[in-house]
Amino acid sequence: MKKEVLVEVSARHVHLSPEHLEVLFGKGYELTVKKMLSQPGQYASNERVTVVGPKRELKNVSILGPVRGSTQVEISLTDARSVGINAPIRMSGDIKGSAGCTLIGPAGQVDIEEGVIVAKRHIHMTPQDAESYGVKDHQVVSVKVETPERSLTFSDVVIRVRSDFASAMHIDTDEGNSAGVVGEQYGEIL
Repeated sequence: MKKEVLVEVSARHVHLSPEHLEVLFGKGYELTVKKMLSQPGQYASNERVTVVGPKRELKNVSILGPVRGSTQVEISLTDARSVGINAPIRMSGDIKGSAGCTLIGPAGQVDIEEGVIVAKRHIHMTPQDAESYGVKDHQVVSVKVETPERSLTFSDVVIRVRSDFASAMHIDTDEGNSAGVVGEQYGEIL
């Protein structure tokens, strides 16, 4: 049996804490849904911010909702180098001791001391799919992605198992471009 998984390219984005949302957009502000994402309850909002590093800024960066306990900025290695931020490669949520930046919104700005990361490639998986594929939470696997001209096998892909996930692999734009991922793409867990 082939162990296929949907491969999704996750572009740069920001997760905001309720406190930072209010500073950037105004007291009592709530994010508005632009598009629901593949992970249940997650969405791309209509709201955007500017991410400022020592060298330059990234304008119109999408905010994903709903709000979270801590503010987190997820960018690619190319983005990090271009803005001058030494962002570590980490699992989402692992921001302790990571890089900082300035976020600018229409109502104000926030300087975060940590929270800027390059998301480690990973696979969200339901417990049922994990059992079916014979993998476990935090297991590291490789995934073969076959495209017409740039097929690639990604190593160091972390399995993340939770009942509120939908099974899908997430890679950033650098990784998606390196494999020529366009549109609906599946990979094989090796």
